[in-house]
Amino acid sequence: MEYITKSFVQNLIKPRQQETNKNHYGRVLAICGCMGYTGAAYFAAQAAVKTGSGVVTLAVPNSIYSILANKLNEPVIRPVVCDNNGKFCLNSFDELYELANHSDCVLIGCGLGRSDELDKLVHKLILSLSCPIVLDADGINAFSGHIDLLSKAKAQIVLTPHNGEFKRLSLSEPSIENAMNFSQNTNTIVLLKGHRTNVLDAFKCHFQNTTGNAGMAKGGSGDVLSGIILSLIGQGLSPFDAACAGAWIHGKAGDICAKKFGQYSMTPSDILDNISKVMLDIVGC
Repeated sequence: MEYITKSFVQNLIKPRQQETNKNHYGRVLAICGCMGYTGAAYFAAQAAVKTGSGVVTLAVPNSIYSILANKLNEPVIRPVVCDNNGKFCLNSFDELYELANHSDCVLIGCGLGRSDELDKLVHKLILSLSCPIVLDADGINAFSGHIDLLSKAKAQIVLTPHNGEFKRLSLSEPSIENAMNFSQNTNTIVLLKGHRTNVLDAFKCHFQNTTGNAGMAKGGSGDVLSGIILSLIGQGLSPFDAACAGAWIHGKAGDICAKKFGQYSMTPSDILDNISKVMLDIVGC
């Protein structure tokens, strides 16, 4: 096991070259949200912006388009056809596939909600896309009972389960050994969230994060993490390195919040606001 430290992250994320433009820093797509779960989409998209993505596109069901369009200024918000319950459906596929084909990385899952048709949509996307994919929350839950599909994906996949999601997905207890076995069996990267988040891959690489605190155990925190990882992959980091660096950046932002507000009162919005301080500390400019 190796430890994820500040020096580890600084070796991956360098100061920007002056003669660059938005196209040098990745075009990423977040497929998130449904009626009643607009916050998850907001946190994921804005975290990608804060982490440095050149262009962030947020695809949402058209039922919640106006809400996210009013809340977010920097991301491009794309309304996509949805079902009568305000969720993505199989009829959403063509629009989402077209958006993904112009992206360097895709995030699927934050606030998606659940339905049988939505699960089928997520399966179809995973089997069709070739760019790296971050799967979180309901994107992970869509594969409960269907983990064989993960190994058939064309793309490199990063899964970011907490203990409960991992147990539902793998039908095993959330342990380092079981996460490693799952990673090998599905050829995925597993970021197992916890007090000391662990990142594992099919080649038996195992890195443990050294930042983070119990104040981050609140709804929305994981969406921020997914947006950070999405951004880093889009900027050119390998999915494994992005998962490691993302865990450290997310945890460090949380530690800043804990010192300022306390673990009880800190919020995911506070974590989001402090990504910029962490990025400044890493690169110095």
